[in-house]
Order: sequence, then structure tokens, then C-alpha cells
Amino acid sequence: MRLLSFADAGRVALGVRFGDQVVPVSALSGFPDDALAVLQGGPEMLARLQDAAKAAPAATHRALSGLKLLMPIARPGKVVCIGLNYALHAKEGGNPIPDYPAVFLRVQTSLTGPGEPMLRPKGASEKLDYEAELAIIVGRTARKVSEAEALDYVAGYSLFNDGSVRDYQRKSTQWTMGKNFDRTGSFGPEIVTADELPPGAAPLRITARVDGQTVQDSTTGDMIFSVARCIAILSEVMTLEPGDVIATGTPSGVGYARKPPLFLAPGMTMEVEVEGIGVLRNSIADDPAF
Repeated sequence: MRLLSFADAGRVALGVRFGDQVVPVSALSGFPDDALAVLQGGPEMLARLQDAAKAAPAATHRALSGLKLLMPIARPGKVVCIGLNYALHAKEGGNPIPDYPAVFLRVQTSLTGPGEPMLRPKGASEKLDYEAELAIIVGRTARKVSEAEALDYVAGYSLFNDGSVRDYQRKSTQWTMGKNFDRTGSFGPEIVTADELPPGAAPLRITARVDGQTVQDSTTGDMIFSVARCIAILSEVMTLEPGDVIATGTPSGVGYARKPPLFLAPGMTMEVEVEGIGVLRNSIADDPAF
């Protein structure tokens, strides 16, 4: 099943996509019209929602092309990011292969949705970089989960662009400031439930394109810390809750490591694609606050 959120008369609405058609959840009885609430209902609610959407009359369908898509979860409780999770990416930055992941958090205001511009804070920095990533969507409350059981806690997967302001990222050993300028990252366009993909979403091709040129090209099977391992490590420390997002790191080919460096600038178009999940597309603009 593919879940997406869209703008509907000034509010955020939830839909189930079948090809180029979307069934609004508001047309179905017995389901909350909110992605986070549906995820909190657990695997049983997801299964019932899929059956109900499949049975919905054609009159309730809306054309995907006519919808303004938003982030699939408007306000995720936590956005947890894994750094240096592809061996070649660690090497291109001059870092050793880690035996424990680098972990940092992104705040909600640092993200934007599909089709919206990612913002370069030009007055502060012109070093806005891209990072194509697979995103895990947590489906059940997880605390001290074993790696063997971890995939049972995954509701689905989405796409993430961990846009990074590189000079601010390097101002200290903590990466938080470089990862949290407003609307520098993006998330979406939909959640693909885990049953539609291989276990642990591996191996799937992951790519990034800038103005149509492929700049990252790898596979999720090359992650140092697998989806299951990430969940086990994180849930040892923190309680993961339904609707939390885990961005699993990026492959090699990021802008700062290229010669010459490639940073995002207004007028560019950025695309992240993971096989079987879709494409997350954003333009680049300067943040008017600067």
C-alpha cells in the first residue's frame, strides 16, 4: 500500500494511491484522516485500510495529477538520522568505517515536502549539499528490540534528502547546526508499506540526480548498518514510536567530496530515487529570511 498526504481545502488529508488514482481516507468510514493516527493504529489498521481503499467506489477516486502533495507525515514525532552508513561515503570524507553509527536528530522545521523548494541560507552559507537516503517509517512502539525482531516494527519506507549546510556542519564535532537550517531537507512523497518491498528494503538501487545528472548511484544493500541493525541500536537508547522517521544515511557522490565541489543553488532541481519507492523531487531557492 502507498500512503500519501495532500492539501485539501486548507487542511492536510490522507490518501491511498493506486497507480494514478488516489482514494481519500475521508471517503472511508472508520479511519482517521491522518497518517500519524493511522500508523498509531498498528499493522491491523493498515491492513484494514488497504482492504477498504481497494473496495472504494470509483466515484471517490481523485486524480493524482490534480493533488498538491505534502510530506507524508506532517509532524513526525522524531526524525533520527544515521551518518556515515555507506562505506564509500565514509571513505570519500576521509573517515574510518565506523563500528557504531553516527546519530543525530533533525527538527520538523528543517524539512519540506515533495515539489517544494529546499532553501539555501545564502546569507549564512552557500554550501548546501544533497544526501539521497532511504527513510524507515516506524510502525510499532519499539524499546530494546533485537535485530532479529526489528523488521516487525517497520510500517514502511519513504525517501529523504538530508540537505546539509556543510560549513555549519563542520563548526563543531556535533552536526546539529549544519543539518537543521529551515527547509534544507526534504521528505516524501509517500510511504510504501513494508510488504511491498524486500525484507529490510535491501538491496534496492538508490540514486540522486542534480538537473538530471546522476551524482549518487548505489544500493541499500551496501549500508554498513542495515535497517534491522539501525532499529536495534536506536531502540536500545530511545523509545521509537509509530510515525517516527529514521533516515538511514547516504551513499558516496555527495557534493562536497566532488572535484570541483557541487553545491545546490537556486534554479537547480534535485531528485532522490529508491527502486520500488519512487522519486522525491525538489527545486532549490534562497531562503528569503537571509
